[in-house]
Amino acid sequence: MKLIITGASGFVATELIRQSLSNPEITSIIALARRPVSAPSNLSPGADASKLHSVVLNNYDAYPDDVKTQLKGADACIWTVAITPNKARGMDFAQIRRVCHDQTLIGLEEMLLASSQERTNSSNPQPFRFLYMSGAKGERDQSKTPGLETKYLLMRGETENQILALATGKYRDQMTACVAKPGIITQSGQYLKTALAVVLWYVIGLPRVDVKECAAAMLHEVVQGFSKEPLLNEDLVRIGRRELGSGR
Repeated sequence: MKLIITGASGFVATELIRQSLSNPEITSIIALARRPVSAPSNLSPGADASKLHSVVLNNYDAYPDDVKTQLKGADACIWTVAITPNKARGMDFAQIRRVCHDQTLIGLEEMLLASSQERTNSSNPQPFRFLYMSGAKGERDQSKTPGLETKYLLMRGETENQILALATGKYRDQMTACVAKPGIITQSGQYLKTALAVVLWYVIGLPRVDVKECAAAMLHEVVQGFSKEPLLNEDLVRIGRRELGSGR
């Protein structure tokens, strides 16, 4: 599998890359980011860092020809680019929407166009798999008014809806899509963030998942095919623990 990971310099994407380099079913990783990306330092024994190809994209609104060339023949993408609620505070909402919504849809269509011809010419063509990492509180029902960060959560839900609509409508023969909805993503040793996650669970019911579990679950789903949609936080924990326990 040739896998695209967007936002490749980020927290979750770095763990996705680390695990992908040890996954024999993933033969090529296109690490798409605004700056060069190197292989993580804590690779597992047997990891193949030569599978990693760093591709710099200055603006997720526009894909120059050299970037499109790198995307050709890709089988799947895990999209992690977003502005989190914490970072969104004080930002212009138009800019937040541009990054979280507009650029996601632009990127999806560019990837489909770039990869479709080579996959069509394949002896066993498979639909492009697109896994969008959203958030546990993203609201798909646009008639609702979430109590906190209302505009933001409705916008994330709207993005989910439009991705899924493309997969069942305009591009139904070319792609399948799934949304991962993690809560707060923690990492072993991050004691302050773990403590915050406990507080958020009690205050607003926001669940948490370890970054290794989250990455393992998303990689399993994008490689093997989506087992359900959406992938809720509890699904990410369950699948991630199972995959990590199997030594993958």
